[in-house]
Amino acid sequence: MFGRRTSSEQAADPAPGEAKAGGKGRPTPSRKDAEAARKKRMTPPRTRKEANALHKERMRTQRSKMRQAMETGDERYLPARDAGPVKKYVRDYVDSHRTIGQFLIPIFVAIFVLVYIRTPWAAALGSLAWIVVLAALVVDSVRIMWGVRKGVAARFGKAETKGITMYTLMRSWQMRRLRLPKPQVGPGDQI
Repeated sequence: MFGRRTSSEQAADPAPGEAKAGGKGRPTPSRKDAEAARKKRMTPPRTRKEANALHKERMRTQRSKMRQAMETGDERYLPARDAGPVKKYVRDYVDSHRTIGQFLIPIFVAIFVLVYIRTPWAAALGSLAWIVVLAALVVDSVRIMWGVRKGVAARFGKAETKGITMYTLMRSWQMRRLRLPKPQVGPGDQI
């Protein structure tokens, strides 16, 4: 009990500067620092200038957490339009399927290059490609919407399918790397 520690017990303890496994990752503040921080949080601002500064600081930290949540997918800090289990399912469903919409920008750039060649065959091919891409986009959008509505109705109930149409379409039309919140599943993954 009061004897020396064995070498295996010493190896299990972390070094003084390291955080132990399962720890909070920061040192415990001293009582003086903790009380000062608590008093600072509890005292209301005395002037309008202090109130504005405090409001700006709170908004800055909130935006920072929201920005980080958009990268990591942390549900606690997502904006209201992306929060909730239904929206998460919609995001995962769209991200697990390949869509024509995610390739729209490169396809449109290629079509515009064809238009500027100024030869009859290029103009005809550009017009035909434009119509084909728009038709494929409509068919693909219907396919994605049908799948999302069916999945949401099965998992969350038919009442939850209201209000997800534009969210689904806008996500499916974006390039995959530009989507926010960042995709958490890969193409072809089961959700």
